[in-house]
Amino acid sequence: MALSGLDIYKLLPKTNCKKCGSPTCLAFAMKLAMKKATLSECPDITTEAKKALEESSRPPIALIKSGSADNAVKIGGETVLFRHEKTFYHQTAIAISVDDTLSDTALLARIKEIENISFERVGQHIAIDMIALVNKSSSGEKFLSALDKILANSKKAIILVSLDSKTMESALKKCQDRKPVVHAADSKNLKDMCAAAKVYKAPLALKAKNLEELDKLSQEAGSLGAEEIVLDPEFETLHKSLNDLTQIRRLSLKRNYRPFGFPVIIFIKNTDKYQAVIDSCTFIAKYAGIIVLDSIEEDVLLPIIAMRQNIYTDPQKPVTVEPKLYKFGSPDKNSPIMVTTNFSLTFYTVAPEIEASGHSAYLLVTDSEGMSVLTAWAAEKFTPEIISDTMKKIELESVVSHKKIIIPGYVAVLSGKLEDVSGWQVLVGPKEASGIPKYLKEVWK
Repeated sequence: MALSGLDIYKLLPKTNCKKCGSPTCLAFAMKLAMKKATLSECPDITTEAKKALEESSRPPIALIKSGSADNAVKIGGETVLFRHEKTFYHQTAIAISVDDTLSDTALLARIKEIENISFERVGQHIAIDMIALVNKSSSGEKFLSALDKILANSKKAIILVSLDSKTMESALKKCQDRKPVVHAADSKNLKDMCAAAKVYKAPLALKAKNLEELDKLSQEAGSLGAEEIVLDPEFETLHKSLNDLTQIRRLSLKRNYRPFGFPVIIFIKNTDKYQAVIDSCTFIAKYAGIIVLDSIEEDVLLPIIAMRQNIYTDPQKPVTVEPKLYKFGSPDKNSPIMVTTNFSLTFYTVAPEIEASGHSAYLLVTDSEGMSVLTAWAAEKFTPEIISDTMKKIELESVVSHKKIIIPGYVAVLSGKLEDVSGWQVLVGPKEASGIPKYLKEVWK
């Protein structure tokens, strides 16, 4: 729990030396409480006080980092139970498992397939985040050989899945720079796994069959020096696992219970692909930090990724496209100009319909701060003045010769005022995007 300014002041040197730039230690403490200063600015703070202050300022769910450079993965760090309370910040990482029992050819083919998984949705490029290498063979040699192939052919973040501490230590030597997630420590190998994870500064996953055992493991791991922890309550049934993940989140946020203040990893074990989608989507909403899947089928991954994108898109910062004039086909000076807002979902609903019409056209996108047409109109972000100003900025008069612009049917009320302020003839288009092909074919002249 965050400390108040007075609580922080009690841990400071109280010398009022001004080395931090503040006139007094109390003033510096108040700055720390308001996140306007950092502990590094105080040169005289004791190690004990620094540790206490850093522990108190740690988020209720620790932020864990894995991977490197452009492929870094961040999980945890959340502060609310429900997105509408604030927002969710670090989206669930999606990993695909790779067994070390695969032949070299099959292994390389699977790695390539994982690398090629890519979706484009509402203007965002989405790919798989991690590869989970599973020591299914129980052979250290096969595990390390498979790891070499992954390192040579993929830059994605890695989850190392093995219960053998010696195998794990050898694997960590090979890929320390990737900061892999070590999975997993249990009651039998906890001490050795903690030692290996600590030496190589890797996040350590703790695995137990129930929350009581997981609680005990987390406390023991903390006493052994493990700081970056991921919790695995082991998937059994959807009902049990949903209950476990909810309890972990509630205890960490509502009671600030430190042993459960870490992100969670879940391995989806259902062979039925429909149930795998249901399970995955459930855990994205509540409250997995990493989901590990066996399937690489697009009809399994796409709904899961779409669900994640929807949950982790901040409703206060909707996905937008660049406000500008877009071309479809080979438009000329006689081509129609339609207008809409820069809400990404609106754009990617309208654009395919224009393309499907087979009619070359322009689409003028105005800056509506990411709102849909009706919402932007109601909020006065899609007004005749805004549309007219955008038309002038784009210099539409030099683009076409007909001086006609088509507005969405739902905001037909704008037509008269837009004609007055722009001097253009305003045509009222269809209300729904699905009506665009018919409109361009039968109405536009």
